Amino acid sequence: MPRQTDCICVNLRRAARAMTALYDEALAPAGIKVTQFSLLRAVERNEPAAIGTLSEELDLDRTTLARNLSPLQRDGLIELAAGDDRRVTEVRLTRKGRVAVEKALPLWRDAQARLGARFSADRLVQLRAIAAEAAAVADSVARGHGTRAPVNKPLRNRGPGRGRAKGTI
Repeated sequence: MPRQTDCICVNLRRAARAMTALYDEALAPAGIKVTQFSLLRAVERNEPAAIGTLSEELDLDRTTLARNLSPLQRDGLIELAAGDDRRVTEVRLTRKGRVAVEKALPLWRDAQARLGARFSADRLVQLRAIAAEAAAVADSVARGHGTRAPVNKPLRNRGPGRGRAKGTI
């Protein structure tokens, strides 16, 4: 095991890489990575999905989102088109994209169940709370509002879990 560091960023990134690798391996039979899967699921939930809506839901700036959409478009999993308001770009799943999601969803659920079983229910609650607090602290610091998140106040839920049933991506 690598040397444990005091660096918060290194520890969070190390954990994220390890989990990402496990999910990527689980989704390999579907031909997509977990990052692509979460983006495809966000498109599916919001379809037709405005770029701004996806950016907000996934907590990605528009440039990063565009960079992540590009290979999905290239591979024929999504299509981009002007919305009713021509200033808005909308994203839709293609037939191939829907098939990829249908194939990946049971693989993701299986990985979620297998990994979830390795943690106690209390640890999963702690994990989600730490992730939410880390995001809130980073957001607060980035906005110049100090270095601590509010204590004993619910943190706003950022990222892909917002507004959906527990346990979905």
